Amino acid sequence: MTAHASLFPSEAEISQILVERIDRQQQGVGMVIGTFGPAGRQVVAHGRFGAFHTRPVDGDTVFEIGSITKVFTTLLLGEMVGRGEVALDDPLARYLPASVTVPTRAGRQITLTDLATHTSGLPRLPDNFAPDDDENPYADYTVEQMYDFLSAYQLPRDIGDHYEYSNLGMGLLGHALARAAGMEFAPLLHQRVLAPLRMTSTAIDATPEMQARLALGHDADLMPVANWDLPTLAGAGALKSTVDDLFKLIEMVLEGRPSQLARAFETTLSIRRPTDDSGPETALGWLVSGDGDNQAILHDGGTGGYRSFLAIMPAKRIGVVGLSNTATEIGVNDICAHILDRDNPLLPAPRKRVVARIDPNLHDRYVGIYRLAPSFEIAITRDAEGLFAQATGQGRHEIFPENDRQFFLKIVDAQISFDIGPDGRATALTLHQNGRNTLGPRV
Repeated sequence: MTAHASLFPSEAEISQILVERIDRQQQGVGMVIGTFGPAGRQVVAHGRFGAFHTRPVDGDTVFEIGSITKVFTTLLLGEMVGRGEVALDDPLARYLPASVTVPTRAGRQITLTDLATHTSGLPRLPDNFAPDDDENPYADYTVEQMYDFLSAYQLPRDIGDHYEYSNLGMGLLGHALARAAGMEFAPLLHQRVLAPLRMTSTAIDATPEMQARLALGHDADLMPVANWDLPTLAGAGALKSTVDDLFKLIEMVLEGRPSQLARAFETTLSIRRPTDDSGPETALGWLVSGDGDNQAILHDGGTGGYRSFLAIMPAKRIGVVGLSNTATEIGVNDICAHILDRDNPLLPAPRKRVVARIDPNLHDRYVGIYRLAPSFEIAITRDAEGLFAQATGQGRHEIFPENDRQFFLKIVDAQISFDIGPDGRATALTLHQNGRNTLGPRV
């Protein structure tokens, strides 16, 4: 048995997992899993570039990596700290125009660290985030809109007091670093991080050669969807990459050779804040789970048509990366976690739900806002074609009827049921997700 085989399931075992996930469970179109250990790299792939495409995916296939971008944004932060160009405790306001009012609370300003650890008090997305195209939701959000939001926003809690994952916050961090360096974010990230790592297949704006290797994204129904553009919040999730290229980040972390980026990486782990009472800690960009030999630093990602996962276990000197060109609820996260530790179970396929026919006139009785927590609401809206749900700080997604009171989402494994009052209108909804049933009265 090789050293690689003793650390990870065999290539045949991983291949069988991918066959099960894609061919039998219908939870993906193409997936690539990469493992890295003392014996080097291993890539296992299954599936195709697209639902109507015969080209197989491999380690050189380009995918959108979504929020894994965030660890590159914070690596850039660490690099600029190493040069003395910025400091972790610098206020965000220092790097924005004087005309922008950055919210403060209790005499404290939002710092770059607060943004990098998702503890700034800023929401997941700004409340003026209203995309014209739900299939490319970030494309038309402008810097001016971001500035307008900041100038009007009042923080609901003390800065640094509470973890709240924020695409806005990480996008702002990338924007601030670009302004500090006096150049656009994409070329800055390439110059300071991607080029030194020789990541030639990782970019925000894919070259024509990369574009030719870009797998098509697919929704939960395995149908092709548009790629995403994030011009303003690029630091939150705009990168495209390959398994082969992401190995280079893993190798830099595990090989421990002194370099400016190695020191920058150490900076990203130098600050830890809790996410909740029992969950992992947040470092700068990374989540840190476990301790001792079992400690893992990780991040996952998702866009409209892709899912991604990256984890490194420094003490064991191993890492894993998984990329999928399908935005299904179960994708590569559980596969990668199982590869790192066989005690982590593989998830079963979600129950297949069937869309029922109901009278469209019934949709009006559900429209409204439902409060599930003081800072979390679900807005139910309708158009001529269907019913939609939008949670606080998240995108708008269609919900599909199983009957005239129970609906489900296809983008995630979640369901919504409505309570109906004597007047025939909904009085509350219950969100069924992750084994929890959360009641939300209509407000």
